[in-house]
Amino acid sequence: MKLTIDGLKDTEGWKKANVEIPSYDVAKVHEATRKEPIWAHFGAGNIFRMFIGGLQDTLLNKKLSDKGIIAVETFGYDIIDEIYEPHDSLVLAVTLLPDGNVSKRVIGSLAEGIKSIPGDTPEWKRMKDIFAAKTLQMVSFTITEKGYALKGSDGSYLPAAKADIESGPASPKTAMAQVASLLLHRFQSGASPIAVVSMDNCSHNGEKLRNSVVTMAEEWLSRGFVAQDFIDYISDEKKVSFPWSMIDKITPRPSEEIGKRLEDDGIEGMKPFISKNKTYIAPFVNAEGPQYLVIEDKFPNGRPPLEKAGVYMTDRDTVNKVERMKVTTCLNPLHTALAVYGCTLGYKLIADEMKDKTLSALVDKIGPVEGMPVVTDPKIISPKDFASEVINTRLPNPFMPDTPQRIACDTSQKVGIRFGETIKSYVAKDGSAKALTAIPLAIAGWFRYLLALDDDGNAFELSPDPMLGELREKLSGIELGKPESADGKLKPLLSNENIFGSDLYKAGIGEKIEEMFREEIAGKGAVRKTLEKYLM
Repeated sequence: MKLTIDGLKDTEGWKKANVEIPSYDVAKVHEATRKEPIWAHFGAGNIFRMFIGGLQDTLLNKKLSDKGIIAVETFGYDIIDEIYEPHDSLVLAVTLLPDGNVSKRVIGSLAEGIKSIPGDTPEWKRMKDIFAAKTLQMVSFTITEKGYALKGSDGSYLPAAKADIESGPASPKTAMAQVASLLLHRFQSGASPIAVVSMDNCSHNGEKLRNSVVTMAEEWLSRGFVAQDFIDYISDEKKVSFPWSMIDKITPRPSEEIGKRLEDDGIEGMKPFISKNKTYIAPFVNAEGPQYLVIEDKFPNGRPPLEKAGVYMTDRDTVNKVERMKVTTCLNPLHTALAVYGCTLGYKLIADEMKDKTLSALVDKIGPVEGMPVVTDPKIISPKDFASEVINTRLPNPFMPDTPQRIACDTSQKVGIRFGETIKSYVAKDGSAKALTAIPLAIAGWFRYLLALDDDGNAFELSPDPMLGELREKLSGIELGKPESADGKLKPLLSNENIFGSDLYKAGIGEKIEEMFREEIAGKGAVRKTLEKYLM
C-alpha cells in the first residue's frame, strides 16, 4: 500500500496490516478546508502531525466536524516538500504500547501543507487568503519556545527580529512578525475575530505569544507602518484572544525499527531518512499513548468541539495550575534529572534508566516525595495519578526510542522552572529549601554533566544549549579526581537568579549542591557512588 489518498482505496490491504483508516472522505474534507478554512497551525512537525492532527481526525471520524487543519511551516520547508506533498498530507500514526505492541492509524485531517514564504509569492498570497477568511476560527502553534523570542539574554532585539521591525509587515521573516503581518491583513479584510493559540510546552505560552505579536505591532506603529486601530484590534481579547494551554505527549524521533515493521506490513516508503536540510524525518510518527491538552476556553469566533476529542477546555487559572503541576513536579523535572545523569552514566534510552534502581529512586524522590507537598492541584487532573503514570508507565516504556541526549538540550533554559519553582515554594513555606535532597542532587548532576566526562572519565558530546559556552567557561579548570578544583567555581552560577529563578544560597541549598558536586568529581565512579549515598 501507498500512504496517499488514492492508496487508501486498498481498504483490505490496510485492514490486513491492522491500520485504521479514516471513515470520512479525505479528499472531500481537504477540498472543503481549503475553501473555508477553520484552523491553521504553525509548526508542521511530529507532535502536531500525530497529536493535534489526531484530535481533529477524531472529530471528523465522529462526524463532529467536516473540516481539517492547514499546516504551516515557517522554517523547515523540507517537511512540506518531502513528507506532506508526496503523501497527500496523510500521517501514519504509530502508538508505542508498553507491552511492545503498536496501534496504527492513518490521520487524514491535515488538509494542506504550506511553506510560509513572505513576499510576492504564491505561498504568501495563500497565507493571506487563509487569514482573510471569516470562517477561520483559530491559528495555533508548536514552534518551540525559541520561536516566540524577539530579544536575546541581554535584552536587545535579535538581529532577525530587528530586521523585521525596521522593514515592516510587507515581507517579514520571523514567525512572530509573520503572524503580526497576517493579523494585520485579517484586520484590513474586515477585522473578523480569531483565537491565536500557543500549544508549545512552555510556561504562560499564551502570554509569551501575545507579548511578541503585540510588541512587533507596536514597533511597526512607532515607525508608521500600522495605525493605532490595528493595535486596538489585536489588544482586544473579544476580537483576538491568546488562550493559554498545556500540552503533554512524548514524541521521539522516528524509529528505524518501526519503519521496517511498517514496510514488512506492506506499506511502501516508510523508512526514516535525512532530509535536504539535515532533518531526520519519516512519513510516520511514533509516540507514546498518553496525551494531555488543556486549553483556556476563549475563542471569539467559535471553535471545533475539542472536548469531544479528549481536550480539557477550562479557564486560565486551571491551565496555569496544570502546567505548573507537569512542568515543576510530575514530569519535566524528572526528565531533566534522567537526561543529565543518563548521559553521564552512559545510557542511550530513558526507558533503560528506569531499570536502574538508583535513577528510579531519584525521580521518585524528585516528584512524589519532594515536589508533591508543594504541587498546585488543578483538580481536573490528579497530580498523584499523573506522576504515577509518568513513573510507572510512560518513562519505563521500553519501546519508546527517547534518549537522554535529546532531553538534555537547552537545560539552562529549563532548570529555573523545572527545579526553581519547587525550591521557591519550599522557601515560601518553610523559610528555606534545606529539606530538599533529590532536587539539589539533580542540579549537581547538571554541573557534573557539563564537564562532558562520563563516570569512567571518558569524553562525550554535550547536547545543544544556548548558554553552553558561558557555562563551560565558568567551570573551566575543574578536574576529575580533584574536588578542590571546584572551589568557588559554582557560586556565580548557583546565585544567578536568571538561571534558577532565585539565589540558591539564600534558599539554603547552594552549599549542599557544591558539596554534592565535589563528591561527584572525586574520581571515576564517583557519580554512581554519590547517587547511592543520597538515595539508597
